[in-house]
Amino acid sequence: MSHTVTIQNLFHSRTGVLATMHQKEQVIRPILAQVGLQIVVPPEFNTDEFGTFTRDVKRPADQLNTARLKAQKAMDLTGLTLAVASEGSFGPHPSIPFVACDREIVMLIDRMHDLEIVGQALSTETNHRSQMVTTLKAALTFAEKIGFPTHGLVAMPEAQPSPDSPIVKGITNETQLLETVDRLLKQYGQAHLETDMRAMYNPTRMNVIAQATDDLLHKLQQCCPQCGVPGFTVIEHKAGLPCALCRSPTELALMAVYRCQKCDFSSVSYFPNGQEFADPAQCLYCNP
Repeated sequence: MSHTVTIQNLFHSRTGVLATMHQKEQVIRPILAQVGLQIVVPPEFNTDEFGTFTRDVKRPADQLNTARLKAQKAMDLTGLTLAVASEGSFGPHPSIPFVACDREIVMLIDRMHDLEIVGQALSTETNHRSQMVTTLKAALTFAEKIGFPTHGLVAMPEAQPSPDSPIVKGITNETQLLETVDRLLKQYGQAHLETDMRAMYNPTRMNVIAQATDDLLHKLQQCCPQCGVPGFTVIEHKAGLPCALCRSPTELALMAVYRCQKCDFSSVSYFPNGQEFADPAQCLYCNP
């Protein structure tokens, strides 16, 4: 690849396939259009084969590799050389374990130029919740807490569905909710409710997908100073930011290391968080 590589000649007027069946193009398409990329959605592309939030189909790999598998299959199906795939994961926040979070990644793979660039977002803005109910009143109370009906619900007999468990997804109105729960209560004596985390039924999650796509766009616009290839991003943060009081090194980031995935050029940027000294409260000597 030459030194004249630019965002424009890599992506402008190219068509990329988005591996989705859950309307993620609503937020991904307009963001990536800013680099000239035209996004199409393959008809009848079944992303459920790569895992479901309702656990009836297990994810074939970790979050990153599952997104990669989606993108690769979408390219194989369409014959296109560029694909975008998104994958979400919900669980405890890595720094605040008692707080739930949504980690979204949006991956771009370009077979023509042998590129893989990943945007990410980690957000505590999520309504990912579940509850076992035994009355219709409890079902309505739970629904109200998660933002129903603008956010959809899923109902099933138990939290861990068996292969033959009836699972009702995409519940978005009160009549449907009450009828579904009533049927489960009569048959099983209970109903497990959870938020439908598919993007088109969860505006809160869709917003986080947009944030991850914004991060991808930012990385696409960061080009290597040496070869011009996009995706010149941080691969490592190194600790050692000095304490403002005693100047001892702290665990906060002193520098960020950037590296190009094509030519392997790297550079270091100091004070990546915009501060030259750490608060003494973050110092092991001043605040042991």
